[in-house]
Amino acid sequence: MNRLLPKAYDPKTVEEKWYRFWLEHNCFHAEVDPDRKPYAIVIPPPNVTGRLHLGHALNNTLQDILVRYHRMKGDNTMWIPGTDHAGIATQVRVEEELAKEGLNRHQLGREKFLERVWQWKEEYGGTIIRQLKKLGSSCDWQRERFTMDEKCSQAVREVFIRLYEKGLIYRGSYLINWCPQCATTLSDIEVEHEELTGRLWHLRYPLSSGDGYIQVATTRPETMLGDTAVAVHPEDERYRHLVGKTVILPIVNREIPIIADEMVDPEFGTGAVKVTPAHDINDFEVGLRHNLEQITVIGFDAKMTKAAGKYAGMDRDECRKQILAELEAGGYLAGEETITHAVGTCYRCDTVIEPLISKQWFVKMKPLAAPAIKAVQDGKIRFVPERFTKIYLNWMENIRDWCISRQLWWGHRIPIWYCQDCGAEFAAREEPQTCPKCGHSHLEQDPDVLDTWFSSALWPFSTMGWPEETAELKHFYPTAVLVTARDIIFFWVARMIFMGLEFMGEKPFHEVLIHGLVLDKDGKKMSKSRPETNVDPLDVIEKYGADTLRFTLATGTTLGQDQRFQMEKIDGIRNFSNKIWNAARFVLMNLEDYPAEEEELNLSALSLADRYILSRLQRVIAAAETMLNRYDLGGFANVLYDFIWSEFCDWYIEMAKPALRLEGEVRRTTQTVLVTVLRQTMALLHPYMPFITEEIWQALPHQGETLMLAPWPAVDERLLDEQAEAEMSLIMNLTRAIRNIRAEVGVEPGRKVEAIFLTDAAKQAVLNANRLYLETLAGLSKMEVHDSASAKPAKAMTAVVEGVEVFLPLAGMVDFELELKRLQKELSTLEEERKRLTAKLANEQFVSKAPPAVVEKERKKLAALEIDYEKIQNRLAELSRED
Repeated sequence: MNRLLPKAYDPKTVEEKWYRFWLEHNCFHAEVDPDRKPYAIVIPPPNVTGRLHLGHALNNTLQDILVRYHRMKGDNTMWIPGTDHAGIATQVRVEEELAKEGLNRHQLGREKFLERVWQWKEEYGGTIIRQLKKLGSSCDWQRERFTMDEKCSQAVREVFIRLYEKGLIYRGSYLINWCPQCATTLSDIEVEHEELTGRLWHLRYPLSSGDGYIQVATTRPETMLGDTAVAVHPEDERYRHLVGKTVILPIVNREIPIIADEMVDPEFGTGAVKVTPAHDINDFEVGLRHNLEQITVIGFDAKMTKAAGKYAGMDRDECRKQILAELEAGGYLAGEETITHAVGTCYRCDTVIEPLISKQWFVKMKPLAAPAIKAVQDGKIRFVPERFTKIYLNWMENIRDWCISRQLWWGHRIPIWYCQDCGAEFAAREEPQTCPKCGHSHLEQDPDVLDTWFSSALWPFSTMGWPEETAELKHFYPTAVLVTARDIIFFWVARMIFMGLEFMGEKPFHEVLIHGLVLDKDGKKMSKSRPETNVDPLDVIEKYGADTLRFTLATGTTLGQDQRFQMEKIDGIRNFSNKIWNAARFVLMNLEDYPAEEEELNLSALSLADRYILSRLQRVIAAAETMLNRYDLGGFANVLYDFIWSEFCDWYIEMAKPALRLEGEVRRTTQTVLVTVLRQTMALLHPYMPFITEEIWQALPHQGETLMLAPWPAVDERLLDEQAEAEMSLIMNLTRAIRNIRAEVGVEPGRKVEAIFLTDAAKQAVLNANRLYLETLAGLSKMEVHDSASAKPAKAMTAVVEGVEVFLPLAGMVDFELELKRLQKELSTLEEERKRLTAKLANEQFVSKAPPAVVEKERKKLAALEIDYEKIQNRLAELSRED
């Protein structure tokens, strides 16, 4: 007995029911099976502090589409989920909670503070996982990992020690990016560069000889207190005679040299720049080349240091004001200008970062980058779209050493110990009791933790049990594809590649699928500072259902391109869901006499409409194989949309209705075709809209326990029928032409009209054999098919479609007198508007003074009016023509 569906689709009930069913029946889990082809994906681990946003929703929807597709294809499919400990973000959240109690982490101490962080993680850290489940993500939740769980932590320590022992991790003083707000270092790629409007000040530095000055340009006059040179380009003729001489640094009265270095851009500012090695990365490297002193005048608290003299203790921004005032008073300020320049800010808190010299831990990148570059150049790892290959290679070829230490308490603590007796420094996998050099026990561990990205760089193999040689690693590694947004190619993708090659001797994935960002309706990046631009995906799921959100995001996806999120599109896809639901209800309501087990198709009994829809279905199945395998997920979503909405619902179901009213073989064949097409279409749509498709599939005759484990549809070559598609295309195009004519002359939807068709013998046969379709779909009371021009009626509306002339006699459609009066009135109205627009555009003052866009709009309006005017004139001539 087939189950009928409720009249209205309730996403909330359906989604909760089927997700619970899939979990209870262990549908997402995969075990190692050497007899099956492996297909593995690791989730880009969201921050444990996070909530689902549209970027997460898009990324995980695309992953789930691929996972569900390959699972139905029969691959041994494993999707490993998990979360990232998010060092800075999590520590900030817990410190905010402590502040509410009047406490800070230093009062608690490191051990007690970490206990509080773990408590917070256990209580709140699963939020985004629960939200991913609401989205329908079919992750293998039994394999859920956390970057600081025991196994991942073991992998992190092992990687650090191996790199340290190879000399690829070292500790040294270097210029780093410091966030004064988060009080930690940031790697280069954790600094976001915002294009901001700022000021460029021109300063006069007097020559020590007393015969003039050299003028420098700077955006940060407060750092001049730490200047140790002025630099010019070696080939700049303006300054070549000054190289080797010295200037007196204003305010400080320190003598500093004028040097030549190719770092200087002669076109920027005056072509002469101040060099502050302790506060700018380029200046730092210039300082190393020229053996310049490093003077730190801004501290880790963003306040001026003792080296800043009388400005010590002053905030850096306040110091700038004071410096500029003093420079102006002393005649050293030559001028200023407004410029647009990139300002580095913290990716977490948006604070302007401060470049500072600090003793930190670094990874030597050149030895690790070389094989990672080669793997991509050799095609062993493929970026999709291919253009991202160049971006990746450019960054890797110019990579700097990676600063991996962070001044935090939450994270993987650096496994380095220092002996307080003999000064030895050593790494250890387990906490040591004594110094391996002197045997004493007075040891202290390095207080810093590792950059969060250090642990996530190991994600493809640490999640599968490395450093143990697990069965999962042997079977599932390397993974199939990494699905990620374009903004973390450097944060994460590159690091996973070089870590995988270094420690597994194998790439971490075969392909990298790069998708764009989800922007607001105006094409701008959604921002916390503009809450009106943000759309909460959970609100969308609550109101419209996860399927609607997923399909909206999928249809907006073009490889590597950003997409605009518009609520109007959500409404459109909700209508699509309802269209599917109503089509399924129609099919099920017509299966009361259909057997529980689907019958075999009787190919000899198929009508033209049956042959057409089955052939079109095969085309869609073939498109799925091609498009999904090349990651055109958005393209195939649109193919499905058009097939379901137009070809199946709007055409085939309407053509099936007369056949369903008959009895015997015609009805049974139509039922079988409806069931076949609907069931296979639900299978094709399932990766995109898993919930509604499961609900409908379960109500249809089917085999198996769940659609998500049902076989993926395969093309049946017997059902491909070009002739049926061509003949049905003719019927459909004729129907459209007749509907257009009816709309043009205002025939009421329910009113039947007559039609006469003139064509050759072959098309006559097609039309005569399929009269029922034309009469039903085009609303015909009578149709005649001829091959002679003598059958043309005197007064008729006409169209030509694929060599078929269509005539709709006017006498059967309109009241001539009323229609003539209506058209004459409309023509008169158009004539008045035509005169007004013509006069307006002939007016020299309007054309010359009005904005060009306004003038162009009026011209387009007149052009459109002329077309309408001509059409009405032609209609009047047609109606007035004598028989």
